[in-house]
Amino acid sequence: MTQQSIRVLTLIESSTVTGPSRNLIEFGKLAAIPEAGLPPVEVIVATYQRGSAESALALTAKNAGLSVFTMFERRRWDTKVFPQLRRLIAQCQPDILESRNVKSHFLVRMLGLHKKCRWVAWNHGYTATNWLDRSYSQLDRWSLRGAYRVVTVCGTFADKLASRGIDRDRITVLHNSVKPFVAPPLEQVQRVRHSLGLHDEAVILAVGRLSYEKGMADLLRAVAVLSNTKDVPDFRLVLVGDGPERESLARLASQLGIEAKLTLAGFQRDTKPYYSIATVLAVPSHTEGSPNVVLEGMAAGLPIAATAVGGVPEILEDGVTGLMVPPRNPDAMASAILRILTDAGMRLRMGAAAQLRAQSNFTPDAYKRSLVEFYQKTLESR
Repeated sequence: MTQQSIRVLTLIESSTVTGPSRNLIEFGKLAAIPEAGLPPVEVIVATYQRGSAESALALTAKNAGLSVFTMFERRRWDTKVFPQLRRLIAQCQPDILESRNVKSHFLVRMLGLHKKCRWVAWNHGYTATNWLDRSYSQLDRWSLRGAYRVVTVCGTFADKLASRGIDRDRITVLHNSVKPFVAPPLEQVQRVRHSLGLHDEAVILAVGRLSYEKGMADLLRAVAVLSNTKDVPDFRLVLVGDGPERESLARLASQLGIEAKLTLAGFQRDTKPYYSIATVLAVPSHTEGSPNVVLEGMAAGLPIAATAVGGVPEILEDGVTGLMVPPRNPDAMASAILRILTDAGMRLRMGAAAQLRAQSNFTPDAYKRSLVEFYQKTLESR
């Protein structure tokens, strides 16, 4: 007997396809397929749009077969969104209303939309780099107290939310997932190596937005330490990503005298060839939730040197699938990378263990089952 489907309406602000939205779209595709013991889930995506162009997120979700509704706005806090939201909920009649960002959390509670269906609010942590970020964080503290359930991506974030007055019993931790790594053709990998001017050097890879909280400046300082270390193998640091710190990182590399060791590869839609050329993945972040870059590195079979922040210790196993170091400590990061670069046996063991852990614990199918079961419990609970 087919179980009744669960209809989930998800409000998401991002116009680009980020890590959280990729997970959402992948889940939506998988969850629509019935599975023994699990009801199918219909994921409906609601996005915000300014201007005439449809967002990359909306287009990607549509191409994945998800229903997408667009709410038009002229600015960030446009009151014209209010009636659009009310009409959307009346039209969709969702079993569960989800919000994925600070603005959507606030609108759901302020407009009383959570009184019409079970409200699940997702928290991916906060970036407190300026007064506006800090203001939004405080606003979210009020909003999330009204949610029926809160989902976050690591235990550290759950503890922080509980310290802000959100009932710990209403908080669920759900780590991100990662698809199995499919190695790109050898010719594509060789083209990337050639385009970067690489020969036989070891490659220290870092992937992510070039913004302060990602700690890339600390990684440059670690590379400077490595460059002055005796008997270190020849290496190159390749940064894949773009962001507001790009120019300042280039200046810092010049100040540190490591320009020849650094390659800024920019944003890359397909990162698989870069994982394929890497010797070690470095993750120097000051804060993280359930970092996709760590999961992607594990799936690619790479040993990882990462800071022990957020959900990283819940994903990596120190000394088994990678090495963890304190944040903002370039010397410790340099030491960890050096150990991996100089010990081929360790690299192989860690890479194989990391890939096995990704394939066992963090697959899209495992994520789907966990989230569908969470929805079931949410609807059954009182």
